[in-house]
Amino acid sequence: MSMFEGLSATGIMNEKNTTVVFDFGTAYTKAGFAGEFGPRVILKSEVICRKRGKLVPVFQYEDAEELRHHLVDFIHKLYFRHLLVNPKDRRVVVVESVLCPIKIRTALAKVLFRHYEVLSLLFVPTQVASLMTLGISTGLVLDMGYQEASLIPVYENVSLLNAWQSLPLSGNAIHSSLNELLLDRGLTIGEDGKEQRLNTAIENLSDKILEDIKVRTCFVTTMERSQRLLNNKYDRSVEPPPPPPSVKYPISGSRIIIVPGTVRELATEILFEQDEDHLSVASMILDALMQCPRDCVKKLAENLLIIGGTANTLGLKHRILAELRSLAVSPAYSEKIQIDTFKIHKPPAKDNYVAWLG
Repeated sequence: MSMFEGLSATGIMNEKNTTVVFDFGTAYTKAGFAGEFGPRVILKSEVICRKRGKLVPVFQYEDAEELRHHLVDFIHKLYFRHLLVNPKDRRVVVVESVLCPIKIRTALAKVLFRHYEVLSLLFVPTQVASLMTLGISTGLVLDMGYQEASLIPVYENVSLLNAWQSLPLSGNAIHSSLNELLLDRGLTIGEDGKEQRLNTAIENLSDKILEDIKVRTCFVTTMERSQRLLNNKYDRSVEPPPPPPSVKYPISGSRIIIVPGTVRELATEILFEQDEDHLSVASMILDALMQCPRDCVKKLAENLLIIGGTANTLGLKHRILAELRSLAVSPAYSEKIQIDTFKIHKPPAKDNYVAWLG
């Protein structure tokens, strides 16, 4: 498989105009110009549906025609409201995962060529582009976006697709966990100034509110505190560790949600709780290494790169390292992967646009 896959509408390249770079995500899209230090705009991947007349995610569609309409309207907003350039004068680079459905890639190419008449279109794999930001050609790239966490090892700029891993453990999973914990343990202060249980006042919190609470208040705790917290989560008779301070979060008018300290810690634990198949974010990395050739395992383990919006969560990378070291010496992995050194790169950009920058 080639490092890049390129498509060209004409053989003419206008070197005077800078290339436009798009990184379409399930939750957010990054857009800007090649050679700059960051995207010009990072906005929600939402568009007003022509059929339903309401705001919907760009990649939530019923058929190919609806997907085309979504892409036409969304890309129009990117070009003419945010980037302010003529698409006919620019080449386009799209950063996308190699696991992206071919239906979306085809629809995107048709819209850019037929509707916007771009000069050329180049698809760049997310994982390879991310490593370019660091100036290296080998690494294990874990992309933690909104919908899922996907992992693909890259060796000398070649994606090892036989070792790819994917789990629905990312931003959306944290939102679901946070919603459940808040309704179970959270309090609210109403307009009358009285405290009451949150689940008696609100049935469900919107995704926008959950995301804001997650970004502003939640963090990933240490492994030691995690064990005690999880024991308390399923058995209230177990004494939990001293909680961090609670936070007051205003939602509307004078209504306030009180986010308990234990909820701030527990919301992200969904990423590390092993399911019935003993899978978690940390086990994904070890499972991928087991599928890789033996002679490149050590180099991959020492070049871990975690990208995506969820990777910005405070304490996440430290916790993943701790989980990896703990799992690596367990019976399930110690005989198959004889590695005890794991290193995570710190990219020269925010985790959510490392791939765009590459």
